[in-house]
Amino acid sequence: MGRFLKDEKDRQTLIKTNPIYFSDAARVDGFYKGKPYPFCLPQEHAGENLFPEIRQSIRSYFARNEIKWHEGHDGKPSNHLCDSQVCCANFLFPFFDKPEALAELLRPIFPELQKMLPIEDGQYLACEWIGQNDYLGEKKPNKTKRTRGALYTSTDAAVKFRRADGRIQGVLIEWKYTESYSPTSLKIAPSGRDRTIIYECLYNSTDCILNKEVIPGFANLFYEPFYQLMRQQFLANEMEKAHELGADIVSLLHIVPRHNLDFRRVTSPTLQVLGDSPTEVWQRLIKYPGKFISVYAEDLFGKFDVGGFPELRAWWNYITWRYSWVLQ
Repeated sequence: MGRFLKDEKDRQTLIKTNPIYFSDAARVDGFYKGKPYPFCLPQEHAGENLFPEIRQSIRSYFARNEIKWHEGHDGKPSNHLCDSQVCCANFLFPFFDKPEALAELLRPIFPELQKMLPIEDGQYLACEWIGQNDYLGEKKPNKTKRTRGALYTSTDAAVKFRRADGRIQGVLIEWKYTESYSPTSLKIAPSGRDRTIIYECLYNSTDCILNKEVIPGFANLFYEPFYQLMRQQFLANEMEKAHELGADIVSLLHIVPRHNLDFRRVTSPTLQVLGDSPTEVWQRLIKYPGKFISVYAEDLFGKFDVGGFPELRAWWNYITWRYSWVLQ
């Protein structure tokens, strides 16, 4: 277990005792994978894992678009208080109907941002985006429909905006919270299938987004989080080529807490010489730097001026209380 995850389990155990955000029934130990833990909610109260103002809206949105909650049940999110998908939802989903605030949040990263544009269901933020087409060739022969949030390459969120130059830019957002990874190759799936076969056509294409001159071999990308970054970068590149969502440019934005030092381990042995963290390495593996942007959650949200958006004050109080590291 990573140190940051351990610290967050302790923090969230204390957080759960607050009667303002959690009911009496939710403050007892919850079962997770068959065992009771103080940093989990009882399954029937898993909805309380979300910021109160989005509990109904995001669950309706997930149900309407058939999006899967990670380790969720009965249309509710995970009951684990350190769940990454829940963390992402708590930070980002309150902006789904607030384009001006969302633009203010993202403009320090994208200074060319002029105006946020609706992306799905008339809202300005989409969750678990897998692309409108099976660009990565991941669809199983016996499946009639791909699922968002499970079994297929997805990003935690997606947005789009009009730039000052008139072009439309889409941004796929990958969110990290307490994640850390081991140096284990995922090249061979549990089924015995060689995963390189699925993605080799994209890797070998003449317009591949990766700089193969600095990659010691395709198999070296099949370590997390590089395996995930590769698939997401391929997805962004194919979406751009297809002008999905009317976008002329599609970038990948990676958000991770600076406090999560465990995430910084470079797990692929042959890539360790390229940088001191996965995101630093990945910057060197991309042909066009603007197509991958990495930012610390503390910099993105800690510097956000909520003063101009009083409708977000309750959210700000919740976020800075529950995830207090964001201001540290």
